[in-house]
Amino acid sequence: QVQLVESGGGLVQTGGSLRLSCVASGSIFSLIAMGWYRQTPGKQRELVAVIFNGGSTTYADSVKGRFTISRDNAKNTVDLQMNSLKPEDTAVYYCNVNLGVREYWGKGTLVTVSS
Repeated sequence: QVQLVESGGGLVQTGGSLRLSCVASGSIFSLIAMGWYRQTPGKQRELVAVIFNGGSTTYADSVKGRFTISRDNAKNTVDLQMNSLKPEDTAVYYCNVNLGVREYWGKGTLVTVSS
């Protein structure tokens, strides 16, 4: 089993910044990637950013240039620095760990961007 604990969500004004953090613990073997997804009511969960072993990254087009994902392999943490936030970034953000045969999700942290 793998446990994921997210932190860093909250309320911020348009143009502001937030940093999300996720700590993974448990049986983390054959880790392929860690990432962040988000979901708003009535919509499917969507990829925000993912970082693979070796450090390569993928971002949603909507966040490129504003968000940065980083990872500390020794601590099994993944962070998401979010700058120039927009109201459309408002969502519940979920941490994800991909072990290949299985993936795990955190409980989510709410990010609200006021206009």
